[in-house]
Order: sequence, then structure tokens, then C-alpha cells
Amino acid sequence: MKKIKMIGIMSKSEHTLFEQSLKSNDTEERIDIWFYRPIGYRIAKFCARIGVTPNAVTITSIFFGVGAGILFYYGDLWINIIGMLLLVFANSLDSADGQLARMTDNKSRFGRILDGFAGDFWFAAIHIALCLRCMNEGWSAWIWVPGVLAGVSHVFQSAMADYYRNVHLYFIKGKAGSELDNSKELQAELDKMSWKKDFFQKFVLNGYKNYTTMQENFSPKLQQLLQMVKRKYADQMPASFVNAFRIRNRPLMKYTNIVQFNTRVLFLFLWIFIDQVWLYFFFDMFILNPILIYMCKRQEQVSAHFIDQLATNQYDEKHI
Repeated sequence: MKKIKMIGIMSKSEHTLFEQSLKSNDTEERIDIWFYRPIGYRIAKFCARIGVTPNAVTITSIFFGVGAGILFYYGDLWINIIGMLLLVFANSLDSADGQLARMTDNKSRFGRILDGFAGDFWFAAIHIALCLRCMNEGWSAWIWVPGVLAGVSHVFQSAMADYYRNVHLYFIKGKAGSELDNSKELQAELDKMSWKKDFFQKFVLNGYKNYTTMQENFSPKLQQLLQMVKRKYADQMPASFVNAFRIRNRPLMKYTNIVQFNTRVLFLFLWIFIDQVWLYFFFDMFILNPILIYMCKRQEQVSAHFIDQLATNQYDEKHI
């Protein structure tokens, strides 16, 4: 695997620890490697030293992200810039929580769920603030229509990008290296819980199961491929198959990055600087949604390719 190069001064041993705090070079965006991950790594090291948990870092990021959204309500650019800095710091914390979990081996499904919804809290606050700001500037209440539609679009974009990244990690690192879940296993866990005794846990897990079901419904061919792989290899995939999948699927990771945080925030900041914040909603709907559709279509094509390959036992050891 290609070495990750990080800008800044870091010893060889420190650089090794930094690399180990990352998920995979395949799924990391350049701006994250160069900026957010180094900051997150230092935050994670500090938190590990004083005993702060990953979940505490995630919750803290929610407060900073929501605070950033509130500051975008105001028409004063300097207040907006403070909001931008808060949002950048919130995303650094969001990076740090996962790095801290991997550094301290303190991973949990609840932490993953909480981390996944943290960004939704940030952008809900941002969308509400921008709609109210537009109304203050003379827009009618109809601005809530694109505001809400863009928010729903963001949920789908983030959900599928996160899902495809975890699928990629599952195929190249196996079950231990991925956070991939499926709705059937989640439902089996839910069936063992009682609403009376485990209300909070069951409520959270039920929401996560529905979220996972939505991701699966958007990727039928991928679900067929995952079932075939589990049936044939029981999560122990041949190296030839892993390499072939990585080569064909890796180009799709750039699309998961485009519809995630960095691209949308760069354009959000641009719209704020030129005081045309309404453009953010239309950017989300008419630029990022087509990319989402293309990403889903390409992932299904990749899945169909490997379904055909596995059906002919292309990667069984006797064919190598």
C-alpha cells in the first residue's frame, strides 16, 4: 500500500503511529491527510493522555458544530468567520474521535452511531440558520422548501458515502477492519432486547437498523455481492479477489469524498463570503445529488462485475 505522506515535522515512529490511527489510504481524502487528520491525531493523543473517551470527543464536536451553524445566521462576515473556524474545529474533533478509538482500542457500535449522527446535528443547525438568515434578508417562507430538501439530500449523500467506504474497507481489510453492519444481524440483536429493560439501547439500535436498511435498499447488487462473498468465503476472501476488488473499486472513493464534508463546506464558505447563502441549498440538490446518483450507479456496476466473476469461481484457489 502506498505510504501516506503528511505535511509537517514528525519522527518515523510518530509517523507510524499516525498511520495506524487512520482507516485506510484508499478512503482518506487529501485535505484530511494534510490537515484534519494531523490535528485530530494531536487531539487524540492529548485525550488519550488525560483519559477522555472517544464518545466525549464526539459529543463535544456536536456543540462546536451546532454553535458554528448558529453563527451563520448573522449577516456580519466576521461573526461568520468565527463560525467557519468553529466548524473546522468541530470536524477536527470528528476526526479525532475515530483516531482516538483506534489508538486506544475503545470502539463501540454506539460510538459509531453517535459519530455518524454528529454531522447531521451540525448541518441541521446550518440549514435552519441559513433559512432564517434568508428570511431576514427578504426571502419568503418558501426558502424552507429548498432548505429542507437540501437537508434530506445531505442525509442520503452522507449515508451512502459512509456505507460505500465501509464496504471498501470490508473487502480490503476484512470484517475486523471495517464498521460494516447489516440490517438482518441488527434485527436479530433487537429481537433479544426488551423495550421495558433496554429502552434507550433498543431505541438507538432501532434507528440505526432503519438507517442501515435505507443504505441497503439503495444498493441491491452490492447486497447480492456481499451475500455471495459471505457464502463462499465466510469473510476469508482470497488475496486475488481482494486485490481485484480494490483496484476496480478504489476510483469510486473520490466520489464518496466529494459528497462528504470538505467539498460542501468549501462551497458553503464561498457562498457566505459573497453573501449568497441560498446557493448552498441548490448546490446540494443540483450538484451533489447527481454525483450521488452516479456514485450509486457505478458501485452497482462494480458489484455486478464481481457477481459474474464469483459465479464462475474466478478467484477460487484452484483457478489461480
